[in-house]
Amino acid sequence: MPVSKRILLRGGWLVTMVPGSEPFLGDLLIEDERIASLGQLDNVSDAEVVDARGRIVLPGLVDTHRHMWQSALRTIACDWTLGQYFARMRGQLGGVFRPEDTFAGTLLGMVEALDSGITTVVDWSHNLNGPDHADAAWDALLQGGGRALFSYGASNDQALRKDVSPQTRDVARLRSGVGSDDRARVTLGMAVRGPEYSTIENCVADWGLARELGLPVTVHVGGGLRGAQGGVAELGARGLLGPDTTYVHCNMLSDTELDMLADAGGRASVSPEVEANMGHGPAATARLRSRGIPTGLSADVCTNVGGDLFGAMRVAIALQRGADHAAALARGDTLAEVSLTARDVLAMATVDGARACGLDDRIGTLEVGKQADVLMLRADMLNLAPLSDPVGAVVHSAGTHNVESVYVAGRPVKRHGMFVDLDVRSVSARADASHDYLMGAARVADQDWCPLAHQA
Repeated sequence: MPVSKRILLRGGWLVTMVPGSEPFLGDLLIEDERIASLGQLDNVSDAEVVDARGRIVLPGLVDTHRHMWQSALRTIACDWTLGQYFARMRGQLGGVFRPEDTFAGTLLGMVEALDSGITTVVDWSHNLNGPDHADAAWDALLQGGGRALFSYGASNDQALRKDVSPQTRDVARLRSGVGSDDRARVTLGMAVRGPEYSTIENCVADWGLARELGLPVTVHVGGGLRGAQGGVAELGARGLLGPDTTYVHCNMLSDTELDMLADAGGRASVSPEVEANMGHGPAATARLRSRGIPTGLSADVCTNVGGDLFGAMRVAIALQRGADHAAALARGDTLAEVSLTARDVLAMATVDGARACGLDDRIGTLEVGKQADVLMLRADMLNLAPLSDPVGAVVHSAGTHNVESVYVAGRPVKRHGMFVDLDVRSVSARADASHDYLMGAARVADQDWCPLAHQA
């Protein structure tokens, strides 16, 4: 019989994110892939003991929607509107991606996520210009070491509407092979174009393919002016709405459409920072949550914003509180209490994020029997000490430099602020080479909008 691997995190502030729970000082025991026990654990033997005093221990963060393939083009879109993003990322850059560029960007994105305490990512991979690109993305997620839902998306030509066909059936090849195990660390789903970027006939075909293969669906809806044209209502009329689908953004959806999502058991993901920067519309956070729709957070694109969820949590809470205070002031009133709490937003980045991508049966909280996806933050650093409220500290003050240790399925990925097995220099070097190739192949380095044009 193989000997189990036991790790005891001793004496930390445990933030379990179990509904109704409060942070407490205690211990957490990991055995192999799972959480074995929590509390005051005084009689544990045969375990590696990790000193968690002065640390906050919480579930690994969950990013419910990120386009990992773009990671090697980081910050290129900092000053772009949504229209400019489509014209430049799609019209000029997306089509020149080779499989090795997809691999480099996806690997960099996964490693960056782990570095910042994100243990699960929904990889919204919608630049798959052939089966080799899909294989490259999958291999990168495996090598990266995190937990991922690989959402097989469209090609660049389909995103540009040059190719108006339904989504490729190549996803069925992965489903019968590497993506056949729905309990694995990397699992398979589909990222469909939806009614705002395709035809309703293609929507019927794409959802039909996903349901034929038993795959979860994620789709962009409600982003910008095209998101206010009743696309979700049309999906509902075709019987396509369902609990297997995560609806991303939702900014411009009508109240009726949001009610339809709730009635169908739908899930949601919001990206308030990107949405505000690019012009998707007012954040839908409160409108979704008020209907009981499980709503997670996402970084979306690292070409426009940072790739950690600490910043995303702060933007989400500030935008929602700001909007609610402004509405009260416009009525000649003031709010008696804040409309969105730190606990609410941390839930969006953990347990609600897990619900939003259909993984809450295994991640999102610190509970006995769940996968040991665990994040440990240093609370003895200047930005967090002295510690009064562990939840408030994580949401309002923590940053990537506080991330001391990260565990995925019980395996230490990062310890003492350093990766355990990953060669970060080689990951960066591969991304650098891809970046240089893409800029040259797309011939954009001398265009006025490209930052490199101003570095001569």
